[in-house]
Amino acid sequence: MITAGIDMGSKYIKVVILKNGTVQGRAITVTGFEPAAAAAECLEKAAKDSGIDKSAIDHITSTGAGRKVAPHINSDITDVGAAAKGVTHLLQGIRTVIDVGAEEGRGIKIESDGKVIDFAVNEKCAAGAGAFAEAMSRALEVSLDEFGQLSLKSDKTIPMNAQCAVFAESEVVSLVHAKTPKHDIARAVHDAIASRIVSMVRRVGINKDVALVGGVSHNPGFLDALSRGLETEIKVPENPEYAGALGAALVAGERNQ
Repeated sequence: MITAGIDMGSKYIKVVILKNGTVQGRAITVTGFEPAAAAAECLEKAAKDSGIDKSAIDHITSTGAGRKVAPHINSDITDVGAAAKGVTHLLQGIRTVIDVGAEEGRGIKIESDGKVIDFAVNEKCAAGAGAFAEAMSRALEVSLDEFGQLSLKSDKTIPMNAQCAVFAESEVVSLVHAKTPKHDIARAVHDAIASRIVSMVRRVGINKDVALVGGVSHNPGFLDALSRGLETEIKVPENPEYAGALGAALVAGERNQ
């Protein structure tokens, strides 16, 4: 049986293709202004990567912010359900999933089989998502990769009082003018982002073990800040940005049966 999952993220679209539950191919592309067309292109790329003709796919399930407009789909599933399913498949013993992308973050409490017990979403606020880190890296004139690494060089705690990304950016500009070292500013930004996510996750309760997925999982500064904020080790699976698409493809397999 061949299935596919399409994760229609606000910034990136991810596709995973499975054959009998095993990953055969994957692809990622920028969402852009034509998400349906971008998703169709991404599906083609994933099919090419897997060596499987798109017409051979038995069931396609979509997830993500734009899941209703995804092309060629047979069904859809929420971001929360897809992330829980994907993480349960990738890692053993996870009971709390934190999914942070470009525009929003989610905290999900799950059972051993991936069933969702409760969840909270930090939506419509970039202060708790990857877009804020990108904006701040540009303000410091460093790449996003360098921004995450810079944060690890600091051992200072500089509180950022603003609860809004717009006002927090003003705080960063003030720190720059005060000649604050870039690595200290980078840590302050990551601590601020992590603080929003920690508050959200604590609303649903934290059960160990904890996993982090989504594109922000690749940011070592955020991972460090989140670990300190939650006071626990956080596991990151391989290819964490594809967890939602993987979960959708697994659900496609269940629904096709």
